[in-house]
Amino acid sequence: MSLRPTPRGWALLAAAVVTFQLGVWLGSIDLVRIGLLLTALVVTALLVALLRDPARGRRRLDVVRSVAPNPVHAGEETQVRVEVVASDGAGRARLAGLRLAEQAAVELSGGRPLRARVARTPDRVTVRYPVRAAQRGRWPLGPLVVTRTDVFGVVRARSTLGGESEVAVWPAVSALPAPADVLVGEPDRVALGARTPSTDDANLRDYREGDDLRRVHWRSSARRGALLVRSDERAGLRPVSVLVDLPVRSSAAEWTVSMAASMALAMLDGGHRVRLVGSAVGARPQDGLRGGATPFLHATAGTGARAGLLDLTVDLEAPRNQQEADARLLDAAHLLDTSDAAGQIVLAVLGPASHAARGALAHIGDATQGWALVRGDGRGLDANEAHHTAQALRRAGWRVAAAEAGEDPVACWLRLLGAGR
Repeated sequence: MSLRPTPRGWALLAAAVVTFQLGVWLGSIDLVRIGLLLTALVVTALLVALLRDPARGRRRLDVVRSVAPNPVHAGEETQVRVEVVASDGAGRARLAGLRLAEQAAVELSGGRPLRARVARTPDRVTVRYPVRAAQRGRWPLGPLVVTRTDVFGVVRARSTLGGESEVAVWPAVSALPAPADVLVGEPDRVALGARTPSTDDANLRDYREGDDLRRVHWRSSARRGALLVRSDERAGLRPVSVLVDLPVRSSAAEWTVSMAASMALAMLDGGHRVRLVGSAVGARPQDGLRGGATPFLHATAGTGARAGLLDLTVDLEAPRNQQEADARLLDAAHLLDTSDAAGQIVLAVLGPASHAARGALAHIGDATQGWALVRGDGRGLDANEAHHTAQALRRAGWRVAAAEAGEDPVACWLRLLGAGR
C-alpha cells in the first residue's frame, strides 16, 4: 500500500511548518499550537488510512472475479465481472469511499485503459467490462487497484485488493471441411480416415493407448487376462497424429498452431482419435523444450475432447533459435517412428527441415499415411530449404502442399487434400 498527501495535505504541511516557525520567531504559543495541530491532522489522517486498509484486517473486503467464456479463442471477446463485497457495517463504510481500477495484461487490454460499467449498492460494488484476447497464452487479470482519501481530503491511499485471475486463450481456429473418401492411390486404401474393411479380424494384439475400445476382443481378453484388440489397423477409423513444427518467428508460430489445431479439430469431428506431437506438446514450459506427444483424444468424450485438445495448445512456445527448432522436429519424428504409428494418419505443419529431420520424416512415410503442409516465407535460403523439404517428403510417399504463414487455413487445407504424391 502507498500513502501520499494530496495537494491539500501538502499545503497543510507547508502551512504547519510556516506557522510553527513564525510562532517560535514571534514567541506566540498560539501560532505554535496551530502549527502542531495542522501537523497532527495530516499525521492522524495517514494513520487512519493505514489502519483502514480494505485488504487487511478481520473486516477486509472480499473480491470475486469471473470471466466468461474462459478459455476464449484469440481474436474473440470475453466478459469480466468483478464484485467487491462488504460483509458488515465497517466493511460497508470502507467500501463507500473506494475508487476502483482493474489491471489486465496488454494481451487482453491492448495497452488501453479498461472501460467498465460500475453498479453500487451499500454492501456491493459490481464492475463489468469486456476484454479482447489478442494472442494465444495465459494472461493475468487483476488485482484490483483501490484508491481512497480521508474525510478531510489530505491523504490518498492506494493498494491492491483481491488476487489475480487467469484467462486462457486458445488459438484462433477455422472450420475446415471434413475430409471424406479422398483416395491416396492404391485402390484398397482410403486416405484421411475413410473406413476400410478388415480382411481378418481374428488376428489379435495387445491393447495400445489410443486404440478404439470398440475393437477390443472381450472373450479373448478375459481368457488372456489382458486387453486384446483386432490387429488390422484399417478396421474402423485410423488414429491421427498431428505434428506441430513451430518456427522461431512468433507470427509464423501462431499461424502454425492455428493451422494444426484446425486440422486436429476437423479430424476429431470426423470421428478419429487425435493427438498432437512435437514442439514440447504435452509438457509445461518449465519441464523442458523437447518434442513430446499427448494421449489420443476421441470425439466420444463429447465437447470435452475439443476443449482438451485446444487446452494442449495454450502453452506451446516457439523455439529460441533454429538449432532448437531442428532438435524439436527431429525428436518428434523419432517419437512417431518408435510409437507404433504404423497405419496411422500423420498430418504435419512443417517449416524447412534439416537434412536429418527430412530423413526421419521420410522413414515415417513408409509406415503411415503422411500429409504435410510445408511452410515457407518466400525468402532466399528458407524458401529453397522449404522446397527441398517438400521434395524429400514427396519422394517418401507423403502428400505435400506448400503454404505461407498467414495464409487462409481453409485454402491450405483444400490444397493439401488435392495434393498428389
